[in-house]
Amino acid sequence: MKEIAQHILDIANNSVRARATLIEISINEDIDNDNFVVTIKDNGEGIPEDKLEAVCDPFVTSRTTRKVGLGIPLLKLNAERTNGSFCIESEVGKGTVLKAVFKHKNVDRPVIGDIAGVITMLATTDPKIDVVYIHAKQSNEYIFDTREIKNELNDVLISNPQIMRFIKEMIEENLESINYTK
Repeated sequence: MKEIAQHILDIANNSVRARATLIEISINEDIDNDNFVVTIKDNGEGIPEDKLEAVCDPFVTSRTTRKVGLGIPLLKLNAERTNGSFCIESEVGKGTVLKAVFKHKNVDRPVIGDIAGVITMLATTDPKIDVVYIHAKQSNEYIFDTREIKNELNDVLISNPQIMRFIKEMIEENLESINYTK
């Protein structure tokens, strides 16, 4: 995967398969410490301790439709290629937290890609799942929370094409306002 947004989409899809009802995604651009930190947290089923280490092995997957699982191993590889780090913690019945630290200035750090499109897709696919996206760069921060959007919409579905377009544009404008790294 060549874009961080693609990694986020893949990991968030794991959260959906784990029956999460809340997926929290954060990106923290810490220029002073040369870090680009991606954290994904969910309240899904969690991963048993004895299987946690295996999720980083590309030849281990819980899916029955294919024999390899590349999402987490590729994210780990990409973070470590930038002299960054990767960790995953999980507790059965409580959820999973995944953190990938990239060196911000490293030439091997993937571009962020269409993060507004990915967050929009995640936010509007299943009305039973809430998505919180936080993007911080230095002292600037943007927070998107589907719970707030759904509350304002009342009876209008968040998956309405006009609402989806509005959400994507709103995310793009707010990310531009904090001068995020593309």
